Amino acid sequence: MYMGLYAGCRTTAMGTMPHTDIDKALELAMSLDIPFWPQLARLSYSEDMFVQFSRDFPGVTIDAEARRIVFSRERFQEEFAAYSERIEEPASLAINSDVSITYEAFLKQDLRNYHAIRGQVTGPINLGFQVIDEGGRPIIYDEDVRGILFDFIQRKVNVQYEQLVERNDHAFVWLDDPGFWWVFSGVTGYNDGQAAADYAEFLSGIEGPRALHMCVNVNLPYLLDLGIDLLSVDAYQLETMPKEYAKALGRFIEGGGIVCWGIVPTEPNQLDIESAQTLGARLTHYWEVIVRNSGTTLRTVAEHSLLAPARCCLKSPEARGLPGPETCAGVDRNNGTTRTEEERLVETAFSHLKETSRILREELGV
Repeated sequence: MYMGLYAGCRTTAMGTMPHTDIDKALELAMSLDIPFWPQLARLSYSEDMFVQFSRDFPGVTIDAEARRIVFSRERFQEEFAAYSERIEEPASLAINSDVSITYEAFLKQDLRNYHAIRGQVTGPINLGFQVIDEGGRPIIYDEDVRGILFDFIQRKVNVQYEQLVERNDHAFVWLDDPGFWWVFSGVTGYNDGQAAADYAEFLSGIEGPRALHMCVNVNLPYLLDLGIDLLSVDAYQLETMPKEYAKALGRFIEGGGIVCWGIVPTEPNQLDIESAQTLGARLTHYWEVIVRNSGTTLRTVAEHSLLAPARCCLKSPEARGLPGPETCAGVDRNNGTTRTEEERLVETAFSHLKETSRILREELGV
């Protein structure tokens, strides 16, 4: 429990969705226990999460036609003074309709009676590796720019949190930061020690729960020691629960931390062979390993757990490293409309997710 947030196997999901129908995406997001505002990168390049959160950063130009983000060190220096004055007004960093077509629509929903609500911001390490300067070098390597980038994202998080918490006392914003994978890849000039130090300072200025989302397999004990309150992970890909992970997770949970378990796969070859029963059993097995290797109990683990799909399911070149787009579409038998294979997978995953949550709540009494 953190700031009154009792997890209890409730449901949420990733922000990026494959839909192009705004109303449908919002309807799905609002169907979960902890709804979120959808990012619809299929609908517009401006909905790409890197585009959304690199806007307003000094030196950055969004080239929509070429679908790329351009950074100029010279422009960074030219624009920095004006940027420094502008950011003193928090509203200048707020999300508007130019940044997201769904955010304002989400804020107009009646969000008061939900258990909690959630926003998302691209993490500073992730963005720092994705935005490249004129020489093809990620801006995370530039010490001067990196410090400004961490401060910029921190402000973005806090502005969004303030807007959300006005609508629900249990709001939180998670940092989507799979960029930590590169920190451990051994091929970059930005290592895990530097990242941990930068994140400690960064998180100390975050308002509200400090939540981190990870869709790649990164050393869990390391992540749990960063100073976060909530960690969201792709749990389906774990398959087994290493003893080292179990001990660290037990300590984190006993200390009041919350884990969001991405337990429902969104790959068709995986999702089509799973059911709510098999997914619940897999998750319970993980939890039992945690219990055996720590002083916690199964009920305590369940009380400190949220459930989610494993990943966002958006497969496009703009999704930075994911496979190419799914082009097949099917007909929705309920209303005759067409939907992509990606949309079908997300909707099926949400259905499995809600049923898995129901089963675990009943079995464990949470």
